[in-house]
Amino acid sequence: MSDDLSVYEEGMKKAVAAFARDLATIRAGKATTALLDGITVDYYGTPTPINQVASISVPEARLLVVQPWEKQILKDIARAIQAAGLGLNPQDDGSVLKIPIPQLNEDRRREMVKRAHKMAEEGRVSIRSVRREANDGFKKAQKAGDLSEDESRRLQDRIQKLHDRYVAEIEEILKKKETEVMEV
Repeated sequence: MSDDLSVYEEGMKKAVAAFARDLATIRAGKATTALLDGITVDYYGTPTPINQVASISVPEARLLVVQPWEKQILKDIARAIQAAGLGLNPQDDGSVLKIPIPQLNEDRRREMVKRAHKMAEEGRVSIRSVRREANDGFKKAQKAGDLSEDESRRLQDRIQKLHDRYVAEIEEILKKKETEVMEV
């Protein structure tokens, strides 16, 4: 039965990884290709991630350059970036998009931190649901007679420790991002 914990731990790890990936889309005043993750462009009728239709580079600390593989979708990419609500204004020079990353004002920083906290809560909820699923499984096994009450309690305690460890990991990642965003 102890092998079953690795399945639940894997679920918790995935929740932390998803949170970290989502958090990378929050800009902190520095250019990073992750800012454009999750933005899709209409490519021949199919919503396609920008990084699958163009190369994205960071030539300077406050500049992103998007070079589409097909020039005719340049304007579609520019529209998608503007519509994403990131406060970015791409400049079309005919063959590439130059996206200057503006300095964040105080209100925008606070808004970004709020968004990060919301994402963190979603991550914590995912971890709690894995814990609940594990505990339900242990209780069912106990009722079916496959686990003793002591063994069930021991496994629930181990799941709680895993839960606490991964929630603390989310808190640590959130704290780093918050510091990064609030840094002027």
